[in-house]
Amino acid sequence: MLMLLNRTKEKSTYKKDRITERPLRSIIKTISWRIVGTLDTIMISWFLTGKIETALAIGSVELVTKMVLYFGHERLWNLIPYGKE
Repeated sequence: MLMLLNRTKEKSTYKKDRITERPLRSIIKTISWRIVGTLDTIMISWFLTGKIETALAIGSVELVTKMVLYFGHERLWNLIPYGKE
């Protein structure tokens, strides 16, 4: 816990963040978030339709489209210096 608190005190710079936040990191974050999001979508779809086949179809389409959108969104935000010191 102390290590985490010490890390938050370190000054971060836009240049440093831009170098350390590589596209591969965004890809890994995209995949992990989409697993969570897709499972949520499948569960909601199954609850609403009562059909697991329909829920899986909705989830599979949503998985691909939202990964592409999230990756683009993440990379665009990485270019914006707002909130970076």
